[in-house]
Amino acid sequence: MRFQKPAQLMPAALLTASLLTAAAGVASGQEVGETLRTEVKGEILVEAPEEGPKRKSDPIPPLAIPLSDAASLARVPSDVMERDGLQLVLDRKHHQLLVLRDGRMTRRFPAAVGTTGWETPAGRFRVFEKVKKPVWTHPVSGDLVDAESEGNPLGSRWIGFYRDCNGRSGWDGEQYLDINGCTVAGFHGTPYRWTVGRAVSHGCVRLYEENVQEVFDLVRVGTQVTVVP
Repeated sequence: MRFQKPAQLMPAALLTASLLTAAAGVASGQEVGETLRTEVKGEILVEAPEEGPKRKSDPIPPLAIPLSDAASLARVPSDVMERDGLQLVLDRKHHQLLVLRDGRMTRRFPAAVGTTGWETPAGRFRVFEKVKKPVWTHPVSGDLVDAESEGNPLGSRWIGFYRDCNGRSGWDGEQYLDINGCTVAGFHGTPYRWTVGRAVSHGCVRLYEENVQEVFDLVRVGTQVTVVP
């Protein structure tokens, strides 16, 4: 996925609340029996646009049970705790984002993470991109939706930390998606506040608007991101 800085354009990446696609991306659909299969080409951020509070085919996953500060820190790898400076640690199992500075937790935020089959990638990454007011490009229609418009699933901030160019396929609740190209994942806001704290996305991490703005101001390109499964 590539954001074009002047216009603040954002391509596609795979998640349940919006299907982002690069301007060069192409999506085509065909019926397989009674199942729609859609091929998406190009660098994409997958977030499927939500209509209403939830799509009919999506059961509402439960909220994660909050952990204490001590239990939250116990989930952080020991070598991460020993590092100096600012780091982000996403606890995928408990749907929360920790902000660490010099081995101390300074912030803790609830987060929406990837659903079954579209789990947020686990591992060690670094922030590679920050965008204010990202414009969402619909992968099928090509329509552009700016950050202030209804229907933009990204909110006011985007913080990219993962890119994979091996392609992938999977069921998104309504159709199969065949992605031939690069997918990206990151932190972003969301107009769907009910999703935060649940496993509902296709890999990206949704935060409340007020929280993603705070995280955006804290991190820089190069900040380490650790995702714990």
